[in-house]
Amino acid sequence: MLTENVANTDANASLTLACVPLGVLDLAPVPDGATVGAALRATIDLAKRTEDLGFTRFWVAEHHGMPGVASSSPPVLIGHIADATSSIRVGSGGVMLPNHSSLVVAEQFGMLEALHPGRIDLGIGRAPGTDQATAQALRHGGPDDFPRQLTDLIGFFTGEWPENHPYRTVHAIPGEGDGPDLWLLGSSGYSAQVAGALGIPFAFAHHFMPQNTLPALDLYRQSFRPSAALEKPYSMIAAGVICAETDDRAKFLAGASALSFLKLRTGRPGRVPSPEEAAAYPYSDLEKAFIEDRQATQHIGSPDTVIAGLEDLVKQTGVEELMLTTQTHDPADRLRSFELVAAAARAR
Repeated sequence: MLTENVANTDANASLTLACVPLGVLDLAPVPDGATVGAALRATIDLAKRTEDLGFTRFWVAEHHGMPGVASSSPPVLIGHIADATSSIRVGSGGVMLPNHSSLVVAEQFGMLEALHPGRIDLGIGRAPGTDQATAQALRHGGPDDFPRQLTDLIGFFTGEWPENHPYRTVHAIPGEGDGPDLWLLGSSGYSAQVAGALGIPFAFAHHFMPQNTLPALDLYRQSFRPSAALEKPYSMIAAGVICAETDDRAKFLAGASALSFLKLRTGRPGRVPSPEEAAAYPYSDLEKAFIEDRQATQHIGSPDTVIAGLEDLVKQTGVEELMLTTQTHDPADRLRSFELVAAAARAR
């Protein structure tokens, strides 16, 4: 299923940022004082602009029950983004498969692929993307059902089933025989090994599980088996980035997402605060340490600082693509971050 330009990329050539395609992972963040509709429109506008800047993919993530995140339904948002753009690949980073029927996912993304042929990516994850109570309200099954659901999803796209399988007479229309590019997402070794065994590309969530990045990529490469989709391993990592004209300005802007994440992790989820609110927040020593630890693995700074960090990340991991995720209070600052990165990457 993988598109030709992806399948033919030489992993050994990915030694500098100039060799690595850059994509965008967006959560449709909802700033404090803004509406959900405005946040969704800002994401669509960002996709249009990043397409002009030369980014190759624009993915949206599935999250539920979070006041500061509007991307609860990736297929709906992907349809709007694909309509508003013309060439950038659009996809999910990801759809949390245990929350859904495999047949419904196949039909949704089969329809998106039919409407926008050759431009749709389906990134699949197994985490809930929410708290346990919301997950319970969403799910048809639990994490233990994931292998069966993934097998079913592939069956609905390919139309190929084991003998006597109960779904042999069930057809995903559209979807069967014309599915999107399928990726497996993960933040641990489990999905890495499954992606390798299936011979499909793997995307790792470095932006919130950096300590697992290298072990997971190693497992993916070691377990990889060639398939009809892919002849050799192909990996991507998502990296947290906030770029501004100066290091100090970027650190100031990054305070908003840091405080938002801190509140989420301490059971106080809300909309993305302003950087001024974040700067004035009375952090405890423990909270300061939490934020410093999180930001230590993000790429926050001027264009030179960010590009140097991303190039080092590529050299350490040997990945074929980078997916950049940026959260700021003001959508204009988010867009500016991508503009600065694109200009700096072109100049390397």
